[in-house]
Formats: sequence, C-alpha cells, structure tokens
Amino acid sequence: MARLETALATLLLAGCSSLRTQGDGAQDALQGASQIAAAEASQQARIATLGLQGRRCDAPVWQMTGRVALSNGKDGGSGSIEWNQGSGRTAITLSAPVTRQSWTLVVDASGALLDGVPDGPLRGADASRLLRDATGWEIPVTALGCWLRGVDAAPATSGTASVVFGTDRLPLRIEQGGWTITYAGWTPDATSGAILPGRINAQRDGNRVRLVVDRWNVE
Repeated sequence: MARLETALATLLLAGCSSLRTQGDGAQDALQGASQIAAAEASQQARIATLGLQGRRCDAPVWQMTGRVALSNGKDGGSGSIEWNQGSGRTAITLSAPVTRQSWTLVVDASGALLDGVPDGPLRGADASRLLRDATGWEIPVTALGCWLRGVDAAPATSGTASVVFGTDRLPLRIEQGGWTITYAGWTPDATSGAILPGRINAQRDGNRVRLVVDRWNVE
C-alpha cells in the first residue's frame, strides 16, 4: 500500500508544484433577511436549471475540465482533472501532463473501480473509501458532484448543510459533513446558461481539494 501511495503522490507532484490562480475576489457575506431570502430564491432557480432539485449528485449529464491540488495535511500535489458524470455514472481522471501518467476512478451502480495504479485495477463498494484506503487522499466523491456546482448534497448522505451567500446572491460558502466549500469566479455555462463557479476549495481538517475550472459543459 505504501508503494501505491508513493506512486500517486509522484503522479500529482509531477504535474506542477503548485496551483496558481488569480485572486479569488473575496466578497462579504450577504446580510439582511430580505436579501438572504432573495438569494435563496435565486439559488432554488439555479438548482432547478441544473436539475438538482432532488440532490441527485450523480445526475444529470455534465463535464468539467480543470486543474486540481490535493493535500491530506502531510502530502500534497497537483495535476489536471477531467470529471464526466451522468445517468448514474461518474468518471474522474487525474493526470500529470509532464509524465503522461494518469489514474481514473469510475463509479456506477456496481461500485467503484480505480484504474491506472500499481497492482490495479482496484474495486470497492464505496468510492471515497476506496480512494482513502488506496491513496491516503480524503475526497468526498459523491457530495462533490453537487458541491462542485455550488449546491449542497442530500442531507441523508452528507448531513445538514449551511449555505452562506455573497453579495452577488451566489453561494459564498457551503458547510456540510464537516467540510467547508468556498467559491469564487462564477460564470454562466455556455450550453445551459447555468451560473457555475470557476474556483472551488473544499477543506476538512487537514484534507483539502482545490479546483480551478477551465471548462464546464452542462447539458
């Protein structure tokens, strides 16, 4: 198992030493009951546009490409990411362009499959547990399907959520399941018109997932 963790850490670190972005353009949290109510109504409309009224984080169809940095409080690194999702299936590919190494996690009704790793492919019933056991990375795969799009996940699986809105009436921060997810750089998707974040940071204790989105495609 140690050899697998080392291989994945090398893969990530080979991509680039850090995830460089422009300033997050931090803004203040929205204040006032009427303003918050208006932001909540706007969020419900955005959720409907995304087809996430039922908080089914594995649907509907969407794709995202970008750059990711991971840290577990001890090890960290970065690379490029492709996330393809829809019809109950999720495929996440993490790669290091310099070394051309990559691994892919596929999640569907039959469970999770992690490929591109030493002694792989590896299978497991739970995607997050499979990644944690195999690599040491704590990545809340199921909830991230909602969180990446700026929507809280189903409370039955991820716990009660708290959503804080910015002055633009878009989510500034979501707190759920012990994770804090912050957002910046919102832009409309060219296909659906849905407003989606360009920068996402998810953190719980020493575990951190940081994403910069290069392209959204939401059907």
